[in-house]
Amino acid sequence: MVAVIHVSRRFHNVLNYNEKKVREQVAVCLEAANYPKNAADLSFNQKLKRLENQASLNERTIVNCVHISLNFDPSEQLSGQLLKELTAEYMDKIGFGEQPYLLYRHNDAGHPHVHIVSTNIKADGRRIELHNLGKNQSEKARKEIELKYGLLRPEDSKNRQRYELNPVNVQKVSYGKTATKRAITTVLSKVISEYKYSSLPELNAILQQYNVVADRGTEHSRINKNNGLVYRILNEQGERVGVPIKASDFYNKPTLKYLQERFKVNEPQKANNKARLKNSIDFALLKKEKQTIESLAKALDKEGINLVLRRNEQGYIYGITYVDHRTKCVFNGSDLGKNYSAKAVIERCNAEQNQLKSDAKKSPQIFTKQDNGDSFVESVVSGLGGELLRQEYTGDNMPYDLKKKRKKRKRISND
Repeated sequence: MVAVIHVSRRFHNVLNYNEKKVREQVAVCLEAANYPKNAADLSFNQKLKRLENQASLNERTIVNCVHISLNFDPSEQLSGQLLKELTAEYMDKIGFGEQPYLLYRHNDAGHPHVHIVSTNIKADGRRIELHNLGKNQSEKARKEIELKYGLLRPEDSKNRQRYELNPVNVQKVSYGKTATKRAITTVLSKVISEYKYSSLPELNAILQQYNVVADRGTEHSRINKNNGLVYRILNEQGERVGVPIKASDFYNKPTLKYLQERFKVNEPQKANNKARLKNSIDFALLKKEKQTIESLAKALDKEGINLVLRRNEQGYIYGITYVDHRTKCVFNGSDLGKNYSAKAVIERCNAEQNQLKSDAKKSPQIFTKQDNGDSFVESVVSGLGGELLRQEYTGDNMPYDLKKKRKKRKRISND
């Protein structure tokens, strides 16, 4: 079982997200716990008002909506009654047993899962502390419930892969608004809240790996001038397909304004994770005598790090971004230091810029048009097939920042 906790200040948006799934017949409301009526007898407004009224007992707490998903292995077919029992036990163990909450079972993913909507404001107006709730109480509750009910554990690497977010299957999206929105929502709900990014290009470096892009439009477009943002699906060639969906149409409102607030919060949180990334890059560059961008990408991929190159229209690499899926942090190369910028990494791979451009034209690539309208992003990951960038060995592969100058011996005069 995997538990994912989100917090918000918008009960209406979170509830509407789940209720819309019900209307689309891909979800069902299993229970309205600590409500005066059963779920089937409650209207949308009655469900909403119960949560809002209790949250209003503490006006100082702004973030008072808690949205939790409990995810189970695809092989586990759990009845509605068992899901209610599991959820009640989980909520009690994390301190929400007396709280009003709505339980929804969703059927729109490859694995069984439920969504829980509640509030952290108690009936006496006191607040349930949310800091480290997922790391502490939720983790402990999750393990105890797995043991009691014999559920499969995500610690098992084979099981963990089943919970990982998969790229949007473009072939299965009919390019209608509903299907496109549902596919993008699945990606956004995980990426935006879990990853630490501090710019739109950094966010897109993650999203494009799941065939999604946040698009501001061209420089002179109406969307760009109005500080708007739309989300779109990418095909295998990195081309935008389907119907663009406005950011404000999603339940969690991932607008440009909201993302800019996230940028400020995320920036200082990334600082502690630079060392792991830099060490991984340095070690990968030292391992092979004949290093290429592709071999570097494969080595980093084994460490859970994706290397993303940015190119201009002429095909020249001008930027590099690292997506660390283990620490959930994204870094522009130059932010790590000059030795990790695009230029420095190319030099450390013993490659000439012109050689990279020439070889890139002969190899399979993924391009994504960027916000400024005149540059591209290339995601370099293992398994793309073919040699992405081929180059000849040109000499010593020792990173120049690790080289030490030899000390000259003093000649001893016999005079």
